[in-house]
Amino acid sequence: MRIQLLTPGHKMPDWVAAAFTDYNQRLPQHLALQLIPITTPGRLKNQSADKIKSVEADAILNHVKPGELNIAFDERGKKIDTRYLSRQLADWQMSGANVNLIVGGADGLHTKVLEQAQHKWSLSALTFPHQLVKVIIAEQIYRAYSLLNNHPYHRA
Repeated sequence: MRIQLLTPGHKMPDWVAAAFTDYNQRLPQHLALQLIPITTPGRLKNQSADKIKSVEADAILNHVKPGELNIAFDERGKKIDTRYLSRQLADWQMSGANVNLIVGGADGLHTKVLEQAQHKWSLSALTFPHQLVKVIIAEQIYRAYSLLNNHPYHRA
C-alpha cells in the first residue's frame, strides 16, 4: 500500500515543510505520505482559469495509474470527519490499495481529475491555501491512525 499526496506547487515554505514532515514522521513507514509535487508551467496573464486547471490536470493524471484509488479534495465534495477518515484508512490497509490524495491549485481541480476520482471529499466549507492543505491532510492521516490505534493524540 502506498499513499501519495499529489498537489501542484513548487518549493514548500519552510513552515509547511516542517509541519508536514513532523506529522508524516509520526506515521509508521507503510502509511507515510509520499508527497508528489506537481510542477506546471508558470501562469500567463492571458490564460483562463480553465486552461490553467487543464494543464494542472494533465500533470496530475500523469501520476495516476489504473487500479489506484483516487480521492479528489473539492469544495463540493462529501463532508468527512476524522472517524470516517480512520475507517477509510483501515479499509485501505486491509485492501492494500494504492491511494492518491489529490489537491488542486489556486483555481481548484479540472473536471478531468474529478471524473477520474472514485471519491470527492471536502475538508471544510472554508477555503485553504493548497500549501496549508498539505499540513491539514498529513495531520488528519496521523489523527486517523492514532484513533485506529487507541493512541491518546485523538481525544474527541
